[in-house]
Order: sequence, then structure tokens, then C-alpha cells
Amino acid sequence: MSARKVEQEIAVRHPRETPDLFGHREAETALLDAYRSGRIPHAWLIGGAQGIGKATLAYRMARFVLAFRNPKASQVQRAPTLRLDPSDPVARQVTAGAHGGLLVLERGLNDRGVLRTVITVDETRETISFFGSTAAVDGWRVCIVDTVDELNPNAANALLKVLEEPPQQSLFLLVSHAPSRVLPTILSRCRKLLLRPLEQDDVLRAAAAATGMASDDPALAEAAAASEGSVGRALSLLGGDALKLQQRTAALLATLPNVDPRELHALGDALGTSDRVALAAFIDGIDRWMSERMRSGDANANLPRLARLAEVWEKIVRAARDTEAYNLERKPLVFSVFSMLADATR
Repeated sequence: MSARKVEQEIAVRHPRETPDLFGHREAETALLDAYRSGRIPHAWLIGGAQGIGKATLAYRMARFVLAFRNPKASQVQRAPTLRLDPSDPVARQVTAGAHGGLLVLERGLNDRGVLRTVITVDETRETISFFGSTAAVDGWRVCIVDTVDELNPNAANALLKVLEEPPQQSLFLLVSHAPSRVLPTILSRCRKLLLRPLEQDDVLRAAAAATGMASDDPALAEAAAASEGSVGRALSLLGGDALKLQQRTAALLATLPNVDPRELHALGDALGTSDRVALAAFIDGIDRWMSERMRSGDANANLPRLARLAEVWEKIVRAARDTEAYNLERKPLVFSVFSMLADATR
């Protein structure tokens, strides 16, 4: 499979279309056991690094609950996992986004057809009518929020109101890349399910399943080795150029706070003008560098400096979303990112 074909598949693939889950057996068992008990918590926060399968697990749980409405049914009690056959009518409806018992809150398009940078309060208020109206289907109603990190403040408060008084047979599955930053009032109403980065072999198998590539393909192995347990990261690196761009970003980050402007110009040119995979690789490189700083707390990074880095990271994420959403020039983003990081590391 060519790099271009891989990039195209990455752009269109969605967790609702993914029937298989690689790794995370312990988390899946926790959800299954809770459902079997008949006393499942009404809200779950599924947290962890980006691209490790959180949304895939959420959709897997949603399909299972919607297909097997009675938690005490023999099929549920005997089920080894949450997997539902893709040919099942419920699975087909969820894949098509057409199941009346499932509501998904994710960033939508604005009136100009551009992807929003946040989930709005109007979109979140759909939960009120969804849970309050006469059921389109009998049984459970499930709401997936992908991701809760992208709720704007008003949207978060609107969701909180529904979480505070959940209807019968309602299930909320909140996906989060940064659980520690979720509103404490929302966290307090959720059962937390934190997922670890995947083992390299699981990344390899998941990426092979997503792309149709052979699991022994050298490019796939290289991407899995550099993925740090994230299938999403491995897929973004498969084009080859993305991996080189991430390495180039890492080399520039290593020179902070002093960066050669000529190298920034070259990096901005390498990002192009509209390549989503290249932009994702650049931001992913920044994310990895940030994560290492936060974990290590090295000799040059005291608590105030770590706090500054966290604040800068939030600004970088917003700027990257705006750049992608409005198809802005990449080079100004590169200079802005490194300017903020240089200030934060001095």
C-alpha cells in the first residue's frame, strides 16, 4: 500500500467503523462486568493518550449495550468480550450513524462548512431532547462525547446538568485525552477508566488491520516502534515523510530556547499548505516533547516552568485547531509555536 493511500484511509476512518479492539482487555472487562451486574454507573470517563483506542472502546460498549438490552440475558452473561459481529443490525446502524438509541457529541461543521474547534452548547443541548423524548427504540440510550476536552465552557455546563439527573437506562461514555483537565464537577459524576498506551505488538496489529498492510511490513514496524503505544500516532507516521518531519521537529526542540530562524522557515515549508498528516505529525512531535518534560521534571524544569509549559500547550492546541479548521498557512504556526516554547523554557 502506498503512503498516499495510507494517508487517505487515515483521513476517512472513524472509530464507529472499527469492530475490533487491540489491547485494553482489563478496561473492556471492567465495562462488561459492570453491565452484567445490572448496576452499571451511568457515566464513564474513558481517559488516556490520544490514538490508543478510547473512542473505539466507547463505540464497542455502545454497540453491545444497544444490541443486548437486558444485562442479565444469557448472551451477556456468556460473552467473553464486548465485540459485536459487524453484520449484526445494531452494528450496521451504529456504523452508518443511524441508530436511534445512540447520540454522538463531536465537533461539527459551522455554517460555512468548516469543522468547528469546539463542541458548542447548542450541540450539547441535544442530549436534553435525546434523553427526554419518547424512545425511538426500546431499551438503553447511549451518549458518546468524543471528546469532552473539546466542550466549550457553556457546553460543559449543559452536559453537567444532564449528568446530575440521568434518566433511567442512560449511559454516557466520555472520551478524554486529558482527564486531569476535565471539570471536577463532571469528573465527580463519572466512573474513571484510564487506558494505558498499547504494547508495540498491539499497535502493529491494530495499524495493520486499519490499513490492510502486512504486519511484517518494515514501514509498519518502524511506525509502531516510534508510536509510543498510540495507533493514531503510528498511522500518522506511516507515510514516511511524517516520521521524518517529526524527527526534524524533535531536533529543533532540542535546541530550545535558541532556534535557528532558517530552520523554522524550512520546517514551515515542509509542512506545506494543506497537508493534514504533516500538521498532525508536527503537533504530535510537540506533544511528545511536552509529555517527556512533564514526566521527567528535569533539573531545568521547576514547577513554575512546568505550569508555563502546560499553559503554552493549551495555546498550541487551540492554534493548531484553528490552523486546520480554517486552512491557515502553516509557517506562521511554526514560528508562533517555537516562540512560545522558547519563552517558556528560558
